[in-house]
Amino acid sequence: MRTIIWFIYFWLYMLAVLPKLRKCKRLTAQGNIQASDAIMEVEVRKWARRLLKLAGVKLEISGLEQIPQGPAVYVGNHQGNFDIPLMLGYLPKPCGVLAKEELASLPFIRSWMELLHCVFVDRDNPRQAVTAINQAADLLRQGYSMLIFPEGTRSRGSQMGEFKGGAFKAASKTGVPIVPLCIEGSYKIMEANGFWIKPAQVKIKILPPVQTKDLDKEAMRQLEQTLRQTIEQEKAKL
Repeated sequence: MRTIIWFIYFWLYMLAVLPKLRKCKRLTAQGNIQASDAIMEVEVRKWARRLLKLAGVKLEISGLEQIPQGPAVYVGNHQGNFDIPLMLGYLPKPCGVLAKEELASLPFIRSWMELLHCVFVDRDNPRQAVTAINQAADLLRQGYSMLIFPEGTRSRGSQMGEFKGGAFKAASKTGVPIVPLCIEGSYKIMEANGFWIKPAQVKIKILPPVQTKDLDKEAMRQLEQTLRQTIEQEKAKL
């Protein structure tokens, strides 16, 4: 029953905020990006937190003091569908997401994500993936942070997959810091239950930022492995 109520609320909420969606589109078309961003910051956080509350999520988050001023690339493990609303709801400011292309086909979702400065990536198309990383880098240069899950897909459990280099390329192109983060327990909300939503406790730990400015390609490759190991070790402590 919780799952049915959650999805009904999800789509009713999408319909209820259509006027604000149209307003943000109008402001963006007029070049008033700052005003659109201000509306998005409030609405996206409200949307995410309400969905988490309705799902029965109890969240313990630590390390918010580690978040730097200015744009950054948030890099973390990816356990389940609720990772994105967890991040959008509880990071100090909403950030764009490097998201799978399939999300772009959902009604209303694409428009909201584009206004949030998200980038859609086709994981099966290497050329398009390069374009997506370049788009993410452009947004970082404009001052927007990006959330990227280097595993490329959900682990649907506590284990972690190998990291792909896209997140690190976006950071190296712009010299912005990488903020590692650990997520533990988000798969228990949905993926562990045959995709039925059940209450769960989730822990998120934000780790100290890592500077990328002036790192060469070899140093960035080493950083990929180092950060994966660090995230896996810290996650095991949660």
